[in-house]
Amino acid sequence: MSAEARLSELGLALPDVPTPMASYVTFVQTGPLAYTSGHGPLRTDGSWVTGQVGTELTVEEGTEAARLTGLGLLATLRHHLGSLDRVTRVVKVLGMVNAAPGFTRHPEVINGCSDLFLDVFGDAGRHARSAVGVASLPMNIPVEIEAIVEVR
Repeated sequence: MSAEARLSELGLALPDVPTPMASYVTFVQTGPLAYTSGHGPLRTDGSWVTGQVGTELTVEEGTEAARLTGLGLLATLRHHLGSLDRVTRVVKVLGMVNAAPGFTRHPEVINGCSDLFLDVFGDAGRHARSAVGVASLPMNIPVEIEAIVEVR
C-alpha cells in the first residue's frame, strides 16, 4: 500500500506547511536525499504546543507533541515532493526533547514521530535515529524533529 493510501486509511489530515521562523528553508533535496529543517508541534489553529517534558508536560503529552511534529514533517515532504509516495525510505530522524534536568525518557517521547512514520511508510519508515535532551528549544516547544529521507 502506498504512503498516501496509508495516510488516508489512518484518517490522518496533514497540517498547513510551516513557514521558516528565521534565515533558513524547511526542505532541501540533493540527489536522492531530502533533508527537512527542524519542525515543532504546530497545532492546526496555528498555535504551538509548549512546555518542558518532565515538568510542565508528561511523557505522554511529549509523545503526542512528537507525533504532531511528525505530521508537520510529512506535510513539508508532501508539499515539496508532490506526494509522499516519492519517499522510498526514511533514513534518519533527529529528535530533540526540551527536557527537565534528570529526565531520561527521550527515546519514548520521540517514538511519537517514529511510530507515525512506521504507520505511514511501513518498513520503509524504519530509520536510524538520535533522541536527545536539551535545556531549551525555541518558544519553549517540547520537541524539535528533523528528518532525512530517500526519494525517487
